[in-house]
Amino acid sequence: MDRMDVVETIAGIQLPGHLHTAQSLQYAQDFKFTEGDIVIVTYPKSGTTWMQEILTLIYSKGDPELATTIPNWVRAPWLEHTYFKDTLSEGEGPRIITTHLPSEVLFPSLLNSKAKVIYIARNPKDVAVSFFYFHKMAKFLQDPGSFPEFLERFLEGKVNYGSWFEHVKGWHKQRRNLDLFYITYEEMQKDLRRSIKRVCRFLGCPMYSAEVDKVEQHCKFSVMSQNAMVNYTLIPYNIMDHNQSKFMRKGVVGDWMQHFTQEQNSHFDKVFKEKMADCDMEFMWFLEEAPTSEITLKQ
Repeated sequence: MDRMDVVETIAGIQLPGHLHTAQSLQYAQDFKFTEGDIVIVTYPKSGTTWMQEILTLIYSKGDPELATTIPNWVRAPWLEHTYFKDTLSEGEGPRIITTHLPSEVLFPSLLNSKAKVIYIARNPKDVAVSFFYFHKMAKFLQDPGSFPEFLERFLEGKVNYGSWFEHVKGWHKQRRNLDLFYITYEEMQKDLRRSIKRVCRFLGCPMYSAEVDKVEQHCKFSVMSQNAMVNYTLIPYNIMDHNQSKFMRKGVVGDWMQHFTQEQNSHFDKVFKEKMADCDMEFMWFLEEAPTSEITLKQ
């Protein structure tokens, strides 16, 4: 399936036709979630792959065999993608399902389903930078143009997968209506072990300390970035060109400071304040151990 220049639309947001069809999106919207399902929800470039790996390792008690022999998109398939229907496993253990879809599309099906939802959010400045580089390597996405041009489209929500602001706020508003666990990319970066334990508690999946050690070890960025089942190097270069940018590029908090000018940062802060005025979500823009006095932006 090629469709590299095709665009599909659902709930007013545009999605790349290489991965989605009208039929696959309708199937996702009509999908019947059941008790035991675990649904990973993110806006792109917010820690999706990381959580797929964490869940794989939790349910294998730290045994890396599955994580190193089966691609993550098979272990935790994407609900809205064309291949989902033929990939979702009905075997033993919970079904791990991944999605970027907004809450308005999936909430009706998730309500009263007893499925567990894990939402990972990442500060939007780092998301914008990471998404920009993803556009440079993913040939099924439009040419991002210059970073300033892309950043403005990102703030306006005129990018594939829609507005970051609407996505995170939409799902956050449903946290009391669904069995939803909320965690940030920055929390996971700051204390991965604690984050893994929190996920285990939410899933009702207790682990011995030695098992948590194994999960933590295999879910480090340095390890995942070298794992072909995770880093998307199995995908042909004409679809994902790793010479343009790595899929797993840096995995850090605060990379935006290497890309934003003072003017761009001020403009971003103004838009963020306006769009998030009705939401109490808080984000970490850099790790706390980085003193404010040492923060410098691109000139």
